[in-house]
Amino acid sequence: AIDEYKPLDATTNPSLILAAAQMPAYQELVDDAVAYGKKLGGSEEEQIKNACDKLFVLFGAEILKRIPGRVSTEVDARLSFDKEGMIQRARRLIDLYKEAGIGKDRILIKLSSTWEGIQAGKVLEAEYGIHCNMTLLFSFAQAVACAEAGVTLISPFVGRILDWYVANGDKKTYEPSEDPGVKSVTKIYNYYKKFGYKTIVMGASFRNTGEIKALTGCDYLTISPKLLGELSKEYVKLTPTLSVKEAQACELEKIHLDEKAFRWHHNEDQMAVEKLSDGIRKFAADAVKLERMLKVDVIS
Repeated sequence: AIDEYKPLDATTNPSLILAAAQMPAYQELVDDAVAYGKKLGGSEEEQIKNACDKLFVLFGAEILKRIPGRVSTEVDARLSFDKEGMIQRARRLIDLYKEAGIGKDRILIKLSSTWEGIQAGKVLEAEYGIHCNMTLLFSFAQAVACAEAGVTLISPFVGRILDWYVANGDKKTYEPSEDPGVKSVTKIYNYYKKFGYKTIVMGASFRNTGEIKALTGCDYLTISPKLLGELSKEYVKLTPTLSVKEAQACELEKIHLDEKAFRWHHNEDQMAVEKLSDGIRKFAADAVKLERMLKVDVIS
């Protein structure tokens, strides 16, 4: 898909890695990761953890051969409430990339947008020069905290926001401009541009091409191969719906969020609370499945 659509950047997550690791085409990468884990030794648990980290990096390295930009590699979702654990794991992933001859300028470390994840991102950016991509972002409070932390990029989830409103409300279809996920990213983009934050807004998790077109002008968009395929068949002129000029004219007030204010504002958004915890659980479950798959190879 990367060879076909030639994106600038690409992203991975535990669910995507799990799916790819089960494909015969990538068995060699799995074998290499397992061999690496065995070589480092230690307990069975340590071998599996090292093999997992290596597998993520091996997939990232393969992707980087095919794109000019950066690849995003995710820190284990089970560390989502462990600031120091996330920092340690992120630095480990960067070291593994360095061993593979890849500099940190080509990597974005993905962290869950919990308070702890955002603070881990702040430390990684400021103290280690490691660029972070804050994922599982659903609330305006998360976006504000990320901007204040000075992270490189955020990935606000459009489609998963829509999913929640469809599942929990009477309205089952939305026009793109009224889509709750589109409205969320639009507000975040306008806030960042109005107040001069450098953090990149990368709309993610789309359910249809209408959502994508409604966010034309956003800094970056991350789009699945399926939707890229649908877009490639369309021949229409798009005019940006988002722009810095319009953002600067928006009536938005600047706010500051310390930990207590962040937790309160985020907690007030039922959708965001439920989708964040659900996303962490699902990524964690796929990480466990991947470990079980590697465990068979490590023991054998």
